[in-house]
Amino acid sequence: MGWAARFLTAVSFLAAGVLFAPDALRLGGSGDGATAAAAARLVHLLAFATAWGAGLWVTFVGGIVMFKYLPRHQFGSLQGKMFPAYFMLISTSSAISVAAFAYLHPWKTASTIERYQLGFLLSALGCNLSNLLVFTPMTVEMMMKRHKMEKDLGIGTEVGYSKNAETARRSPALAAMNRKFGMIHGLSSLANILSFGSLAMHSWYLSSKLDL
Repeated sequence: MGWAARFLTAVSFLAAGVLFAPDALRLGGSGDGATAAAAARLVHLLAFATAWGAGLWVTFVGGIVMFKYLPRHQFGSLQGKMFPAYFMLISTSSAISVAAFAYLHPWKTASTIERYQLGFLLSALGCNLSNLLVFTPMTVEMMMKRHKMEKDLGIGTEVGYSKNAETARRSPALAAMNRKFGMIHGLSSLANILSFGSLAMHSWYLSSKLDL
């Protein structure tokens, strides 16, 4: 099944869900305004869930499994292709979530708690954009340079561990590259975990609004 077919199938299930929850579009009253608000709530929930779920998988599951079972340079090359797509996805999802929440809770009439929640969402968006536009391109570029240096030194094919630190003791150039890469990669990881944490804080607000 191609990408377009999978996407259309998912949208079809989403649309069919209205048949089994018709009251969802009537929450908050009747009329165009109420329907728009219900749609905004759905969009916000889906966008938030996409960003948080993607962050959970990439940060705590996918990356760890790939590192354990792929040759290190192959793992790095895959991450170099995956991370731009990942940060594009969660940046877009975060932006949609911010827009929907701001529509539902305009700043002038929002409560203090709602303003805090908008701040958490904006924080996640800012961290994701910083990764998409700044840290990830720098990290990938530096990783490729380090891969070339490591290949010349005969390392990089190990699986589940790294010979880098051991080799860097004998190679000042590799040690210097490690420091540069570690700084940029550390900033990227910090921005990613701050985004995940901001979304996690917003999840408590969302759970308080559920009536299951």
